[in-house]
Amino acid sequence: MRLIGKEEIENIAVGAALLGTGGGGDPFVGKMMALQAVEEHGPVKLLDITEIDDEDVIVPSAMMGAPTVLVEKIPSGNEALEAFRSLEKVLNKEIKATMPIEAGGVNSLLPVALAASTGLPIVDGDGMGRAFPELQMVTFYLNGVSTTPMVLADEKGNSTVLNTVDGKWAEKIARSATMVMGGSVMNAIYPMTGKQVKDASIYRTLTLEEKIGRTIQEAKGNKKNPIEEVLQLLDGMTLFSGKVTDIERRTDGGFVRGTATIEGLDYNKGENGYLEFQNENLLLKTDHDVLCMTPDLICVLDTETALPMTTEGLRYGARATVIGIPADEKWRTEKGIEVAGPRYFGYDYDFIPVETLNERQGE
Repeated sequence: MRLIGKEEIENIAVGAALLGTGGGGDPFVGKMMALQAVEEHGPVKLLDITEIDDEDVIVPSAMMGAPTVLVEKIPSGNEALEAFRSLEKVLNKEIKATMPIEAGGVNSLLPVALAASTGLPIVDGDGMGRAFPELQMVTFYLNGVSTTPMVLADEKGNSTVLNTVDGKWAEKIARSATMVMGGSVMNAIYPMTGKQVKDASIYRTLTLEEKIGRTIQEAKGNKKNPIEEVLQLLDGMTLFSGKVTDIERRTDGGFVRGTATIEGLDYNKGENGYLEFQNENLLLKTDHDVLCMTPDLICVLDTETALPMTTEGLRYGARATVIGIPADEKWRTEKGIEVAGPRYFGYDYDFIPVETLNERQGE
């Protein structure tokens, strides 16, 4: 166990934005919520997954909806607390800790803010190791954990409890409710025992996010290339580098969908890269080749600063370096690819690991 304070939050925000693969909510919003909560209530206890008891009740907390909506409809923090407390009443059990459902800007730091305001610890892990757009796209679901009961809460004071037959139905019904409730809500979801958390989670996500943020900061201070340092830390690879020349983005069905066109520079001069996303980056290709595909991580970094760029933050003229990172092995299983692989999102490709695609590019 250790404490998370302001310095840790600053670094986690950077790492969360990177692992969030363009989604998971605006990192600035999540950071400010966490900083304010820690300032008011003090540092948060961070528990390693191995430190929780098998019988403890753990409930992840998250934002759901279109990231572009969240930028305009900033949560107060009361929504997350309302969802959390409502679910505790439904369960009729004392919740011992919260945790992130995914690695993402808001969704890594919202649980930190919630933990500070409740006095509960936060567990150092998550259910994705990245961000994904749908509720069933978590390692908890892959491991047979029930998505519900879950509670959705909005900024107007509305809340609703869902009990569904499976995770896909939870996604459909909750997504419809989210649209009615203004396009973004906070939820308390996937209530688990400590043993389920140990069996189904990606371990030490918050620690990794903090390390990413610190690595970028230290690389700049030591006059090193921060992108190269991040690639070494995460076993990643540079996929494409250039300038954003077009961005098509729309809010559709509770998601932000679109494509960014990147004109290649330097090594990629003379070709275009096309980045396709649904809240998160899902596919990167050129006119001739696929460079990376979900569930592997596609992350866009500002070429000059090495800071991550979200899908709603992509702008015309931005210099961007796109990197690929291998997904956790849980996502490279047959079930993982079925739940979050390219064919689920309508792409006519069988999953090929990013390192294999990268080797082919070098041939």
